[in-house]
Amino acid sequence: MKEKQKTRSCCSVNRESIKLGKTKGDNEKKRLNKQEIKFKEKMVYLHGGEFFMGTDDDEGFSADGEGPVRKAKVNPFYIDSYAVSNEEFDQFIKDTGYKTEAEQFGWSFVFYKFLSQDMIGKVQQVAGTPWWFAVEGAYWFQPEGQGSTIEDRMDHPVIHVSWNDAVAFCKWAGKRLPTEVEWEYAARGGLEQKKYPWGDDLTPNGEHYCNIWQGDFPRQNTEKDGFIGTAPVHSFPANGYELYNMSGNVWEWCEDWFTTRPYRKAEDKKQIDNQMPKVMRGGSYLCHKSYCNRYRVAARSSNIMDSSTGNIGFRCVRNA
Repeated sequence: MKEKQKTRSCCSVNRESIKLGKTKGDNEKKRLNKQEIKFKEKMVYLHGGEFFMGTDDDEGFSADGEGPVRKAKVNPFYIDSYAVSNEEFDQFIKDTGYKTEAEQFGWSFVFYKFLSQDMIGKVQQVAGTPWWFAVEGAYWFQPEGQGSTIEDRMDHPVIHVSWNDAVAFCKWAGKRLPTEVEWEYAARGGLEQKKYPWGDDLTPNGEHYCNIWQGDFPRQNTEKDGFIGTAPVHSFPANGYELYNMSGNVWEWCEDWFTTRPYRKAEDKKQIDNQMPKVMRGGSYLCHKSYCNRYRVAARSSNIMDSSTGNIGFRCVRNA
């Protein structure tokens, strides 16, 4: 019998969970550079076609809208072989002067293991998910707040980016976010109805293929995969389409509005606003089978458009 606590996501937390002072101002999106840039060199061409999307497996979360399995069609497209890195995002910031929403709000969510005991005593804990803290000064360049830096993590995926931030980057880079169908088609790597991008065995021959939590969540991470936080974007074997980290490491934003009936088109667009959730796929370094088994290819989650955390990133696509 499936444990009830598994239906909750260890990886989801949003700005509605907590209220701090909001200093959101002009977004400077008017300065975005829409020219196509060298980041296209990292893209892989996928022919598209039909595939079986979703899952009916007992491990799946039916409440998340993972099923039923249905045939989906996708047109040819290009996709980044790895998530947008800190180095790439840094170039975007330098070129445009863009201010992320975490910077505008003045805070973002950080996992407690990355905070000192002194810091924990000064920041606000999130009710319901006590391993998350709202840390003032946390944003993409200083992921754990004041005094932290990404200088030794330039090849790691950028984090603390909202859906709106990701869209801004995509526009500058001449790209866009993937649809959920495109994302799952790409993540499967040509395999049909497998749990993971590489097959059904989480650790083939004892080898780790993704960056997720090992041990007792959220108390102890044994780091058997080599990482406690994010891993470099080229870590672990690529899938059949030469795409890296389609499971684990960081959640990845998708274009779509989240609905628990993804196989049906939205019936009422009038209800959509900035607090409607957007789809996230892939799981993160905080996912664990005992609590948030959402690093499977068919697994889904969501967050609102202006939320950012220390385990959400993105990759881009463009039309063929």
